[in-house]
Amino acid sequence: MTDLSGKQVLITGGGTGVGADMARGFAAAGARGVIAGRRSAPMEAVADGSDQIRPVICDVTDETSVRSMFAAAGPCDVVIANAGAADTAPFGRTTLEQWNAMMAVNLTGVFLTLREGLNQFTGWGRLISVASTAGLKGYGYVSAYTAAKHGVVGMTRAVAQEVAKKPVTVNALCPGFLDTEMTDRSVANIIDKTGMDEAAARKELAKHNPQKRLIQPSEVTAAALWLCGPGSEGINGQALPIAGGEL
Repeated sequence: MTDLSGKQVLITGGGTGVGADMARGFAAAGARGVIAGRRSAPMEAVADGSDQIRPVICDVTDETSVRSMFAAAGPCDVVIANAGAADTAPFGRTTLEQWNAMMAVNLTGVFLTLREGLNQFTGWGRLISVASTAGLKGYGYVSAYTAAKHGVVGMTRAVAQEVAKKPVTVNALCPGFLDTEMTDRSVANIIDKTGMDEAAARKELAKHNPQKRLIQPSEVTAAALWLCGPGSEGINGQALPIAGGEL
């Protein structure tokens, strides 16, 4: 196991899904964890399970809120921009409001988080964004989400060039459809639109993965821990698919 004793990690969107699993995984590796999000109740539930984890309220789409988050967190060695949201609509019926909302949380939020994270590093550091296979390929009916995630991958590759001479790496993790609360909402949407039962709806999402399954949050956590461990120093500017061979 990666030993991160003495390190501090900040994880946005840390109250549920992948963010919560990462918080627990990094705590188990010895790191102190700060989880950030807009809702206190789910973050408190995660923090109650470990004296290594503490919550901070933050709206990642707001520059002042992000700066306040880092001020409250204190010096961080690992910054993981995980907060995100998904919305579906045919491209021709995607509203400007939907487009702007997807860009705000999935791209601008990552930009603000990683920029402030980089600026507070004083030496060794790791910047990680949780993107998606939607950052590497196209999916129908999620054009705004896909565009935002492609933006995250592009930004990751650009920033990696800037930090290459420092003891800092910048990478994106690109999981396929995950077994999380966000996917539960996608399943509910499929059921509502098609009349499928839950098992069929989940199978519809899982079919994108050649392994015919949803990715577990723990698999994303394991990849993030690896990027913070010894031997990963040369991994920089990469968008790592965690998708069973889909890409």
